[in-house]
Amino acid sequence: MGTYFAIVTCRNSKSIIEQSLLSLKNQTLKPRYVVVINDGSTDGTDQVLKKMKDCWKDLYIITNPDLGYDIGRVVSNWNKALKLLTDMNLETTDYHMISADDDLYEEDYAEKIIKHMDENPKLAVVAGVFSERRYSNPTGGGRFVRNSFFLPKYGRYPEKMGYESAVLYMALRDGYENDVLKEAKFKHIREIGSEHHFYEFGAGMKTLGYDPFFVVGRFLLYFITGSPVGRRGALNMLYYYLTFSPTKEGYNSMYDKEIRDFIRSMQRKRIKSIFKKN
Repeated sequence: MGTYFAIVTCRNSKSIIEQSLLSLKNQTLKPRYVVVINDGSTDGTDQVLKKMKDCWKDLYIITNPDLGYDIGRVVSNWNKALKLLTDMNLETTDYHMISADDDLYEEDYAEKIIKHMDENPKLAVVAGVFSERRYSNPTGGGRFVRNSFFLPKYGRYPEKMGYESAVLYMALRDGYENDVLKEAKFKHIREIGSEHHFYEFGAGMKTLGYDPFFVVGRFLLYFITGSPVGRRGALNMLYYYLTFSPTKEGYNSMYDKEIRDFIRSMQRKRIKSIFKKN
């Protein structure tokens, strides 16, 4: 069966980080190693991690200085973890897993997903589910990424808003597929959306060049069902999509025209298919 390592980011997670990391350590199919990026915690998270490191040789910790909270550092922290692989000559695995500090997984979560990906080499990104709602694309934590797809061509995540969705579309553009495996389940310790207002959700759609009709359709779906972001989250998503102005460079800048055009073409095909069915 395929092998994997996990990347976990955290900040001020003293009360939950141990529980989350043990959820990975206790998998029936264990990660070869786990890289944790402690993003300037000031609440004693570092002491919890140090204690865990003392009895877990395959736990690697990167500690950032306290620069305040910045959601934009999440993706740069993922890239720090990927750089550590090269710097420390760590084992090259078949997959890597992206996890958050509040994710708790069923013991066979990784085993189910990797078995699924091993059986279909065209799968690039696969995640389980954290609610009863049906998902068409992997979202949030708990995602496994095929390293043979990602590392040789890309090697690092785009340090731009909308990076999670960008990788899914890159996979499709490269002839791969993405999937959600409903049999693999996990949960969040924190209520989803409890600590943000979905600014990046809406603004990231703008940087990725999302088709306006696609965005409106997603807004209506989220607003009517109240899932997964709630009605307020849906309103915020639409508001920030409409009002956000991308910068010329940096984290808030637009993606290149090729990927934006590809995304819009995919979304327009999806819209047409929905209308044909109706």
